[in-house]
Amino acid sequence: MHDLEFEHVHVDDAAETREIREAIWAADNVELTTVGIDIGSSTSHLMFARVHLSRLATGLSSRFVVVERKILWQSPILLTPYLPDFTIDTGALAEFINRSYAAAGLTRAKIDSGAVILTGEALKRKNARAIADLFSEESGKFVCASAGHHMECQLAAHGSGAVKLSASRAKTVLNVDIGGGTTKLAIAEKGRVTATAALHLGGRLLVVDGSGRLARLEPAGQRLAKEAGYEWKRGDAVRPSDLDRVAEHIADSLLRFDAHYLTERIALEGIEGVMFSGGVAEYIYGREEREFGDLGKRIGFCIRNKIKSLPWPLLPPGECIRATALGASEYSVQLSGNTCYISNPGALLPRRN
Repeated sequence: MHDLEFEHVHVDDAAETREIREAIWAADNVELTTVGIDIGSSTSHLMFARVHLSRLATGLSSRFVVVERKILWQSPILLTPYLPDFTIDTGALAEFINRSYAAAGLTRAKIDSGAVILTGEALKRKNARAIADLFSEESGKFVCASAGHHMECQLAAHGSGAVKLSASRAKTVLNVDIGGGTTKLAIAEKGRVTATAALHLGGRLLVVDGSGRLARLEPAGQRLAKEAGYEWKRGDAVRPSDLDRVAEHIADSLLRFDAHYLTERIALEGIEGVMFSGGVAEYIYGREEREFGDLGKRIGFCIRNKIKSLPWPLLPPGECIRATALGASEYSVQLSGNTCYISNPGALLPRRN
């Protein structure tokens, strides 16, 4: 009898000790399941990740920092669907998102945080806000629903690995994220983004159909073609050699970093290495060979051939086409144990998007 009582007390003590340990761990550690949904000019995709944040133990700080990130699931890359009027096909995107959640084995209720990012030319579509609202309401607790140029630069630089590389090597790294409609620049110094800018240059500012005619021509694509010597309009037949010439003009403009800014310019000083991300970077680093009816492959090959003209060494690739989605799912979350003061909570809260 005494042995049984002793064993019972021993088990209770062990359970109590375990509960105490778990409570102590929970006070200083948080694990979140996040999602990043990137709806871009060229492609759309999403990524689920688990982020582990831990309270800083020094300086009596109550701030939490990310100590571990783990990608749970990545979707296939979808060419962003457009309707005949060149607005984004919300129904097709909703289907894609639903299939992705099912394939990942996750439900909306299991998502703690994340971001829907509309970028580049996709952000300009007249139904862009409706799409952002749709996904932000259906996909969890989102910290943002669309990304301005500077935010997208930050997300791409984190997702590509440029920020981490700048920290591990104590160097100043220029991240160049080339998407379908825009190119994002970010300077990372010793693990911190210090400057950002965006250029109106991208790989899908025009699309050619199977018959060799321009099925889609963005105003920026029309302007760049004119700079290269072509007065194009939608429906015109174009030759491969003409597309090569326009692509080379875009690549040259991009590598000079001297025109087509959508933001204020940044000084590219003290750079010790350059990393490329975005869809076009897949071609620069030789990860992709297929063509998708746009200028992405041509621009990527041009940059790869001209890379030696840059004054900085080319750094090893991190994430390319998935950089923004990775940045949205893993780097858009911050957690603080500090208190805050809100002067008029009735007018300010709750806030969405």
